[in-house]
Amino acid sequence: MSVRLFTSESVTSGHPDKVCDAISDAIVDACLTLDSKARVAVETCIKGDENQGLILLAGEVTIAKEIFDAGNVPNYAQIARDTAASIGYDDHSIGFDSTTEERCKVLVRITSQSPDISQGVDRDGAGDQGLMFGYACTETEAFDDFSGLYFPLAAALSLRLTRRLTEVREKGILPWARPDGKSQVTIEYDEQGNPSKVHTVIIAIQHDANLLLEHGDESGEHAFVSAEIKKHVVEYCIPSILLSNEYNLVVNGTGRFADPGGPLTDAGLTGRKIIVDTYGGLGRHGGGAFSGKDPSKVDRSAAYAARHAAKHIVAAGLASRCEIQLAYVIGVAKPVSLRVETFGTSQISESKIEKLVGEVFDFTPKQIIQNLNLLRPIYSSTSAGGHFGRTPEVDGEFPWEVLDENILAKLGQ
Repeated sequence: MSVRLFTSESVTSGHPDKVCDAISDAIVDACLTLDSKARVAVETCIKGDENQGLILLAGEVTIAKEIFDAGNVPNYAQIARDTAASIGYDDHSIGFDSTTEERCKVLVRITSQSPDISQGVDRDGAGDQGLMFGYACTETEAFDDFSGLYFPLAAALSLRLTRRLTEVREKGILPWARPDGKSQVTIEYDEQGNPSKVHTVIIAIQHDANLLLEHGDESGEHAFVSAEIKKHVVEYCIPSILLSNEYNLVVNGTGRFADPGGPLTDAGLTGRKIIVDTYGGLGRHGGGAFSGKDPSKVDRSAAYAARHAAKHIVAAGLASRCEIQLAYVIGVAKPVSLRVETFGTSQISESKIEKLVGEVFDFTPKQIIQNLNLLRPIYSSTSAGGHFGRTPEVDGEFPWEVLDENILAKLGQ
């Protein structure tokens, strides 16, 4: 059998699209802090030029009338500035400075939620129509560093690499690194379809333009950046058992990724990295973005619930791969469809697993929100590094990643 490969990618918190996700989720958290039942659907767009950057906030927010009338409304513009600055965009020379009016203009176009949508959600119905997928598998479980994630290995590694790119910059380990970056990991599979090793790693990282002066020419600069990334990022993150002497490493494939970069060279938009947010392409995606939405929006909450259920199915040993699809009608509580797919890996029929899932899990929006305790400001930590395959209470809350022993017991009966 010929070698089979699968590739997933990720982007850092400073990628312009992820900056937009972070701003949108910071607004969600600010609104939920004031009103746990706030309705939020906010999009962010970011773009810089040689003179001034622009952040555009657009969408709908509804906060309880007594809170609104008291003037307790989030300062959306300041949230946007502070979030971008916290990610590292406080210097115009690297591509964006969100901290001053002179260097960054913020436009706010946020209105209230449509009353027609609101009345459906007030009846505990879904906040929109649509379809959502949840996925889990055992690929990570053969490796101690990833045990308990039940997640596609290529996605787990690419997400870990971009989180590390942020860490080495923030901790000063690689002081020349900038917020903007990407990773990509290709996994090689054996004849039984199990991941056997890393085939290729690709890293793109914006860097200080002054490295050229320090290392003589572009060749010397590139060799330095590649060596530092290999030591402090790639071989720090990826278990040695997965790395052979023949693995391919490509750092800054064009040869150089120097200042300025970020939003100056690449516009950002909320919700444009939905595959990065989920399963790296190995599990399907319904198409709806997560960031900027409160949990009444099933694009977000039902996708979390589907992942929660799929992870329990795999952790309970009912299948080594599981994908769950849910679909909703706006204003209606119960999903119009539930489908379980195990790709031939289950010990019992999919119809039996489907029936079991329907009995054990309640996928109405009200119960999803209650069971996962979603009416809290827990979403900023999801905006970069992936919404799934995370470690609860270490990376953030991520309650949909927590395995419940009572649920596992029910599934095991």
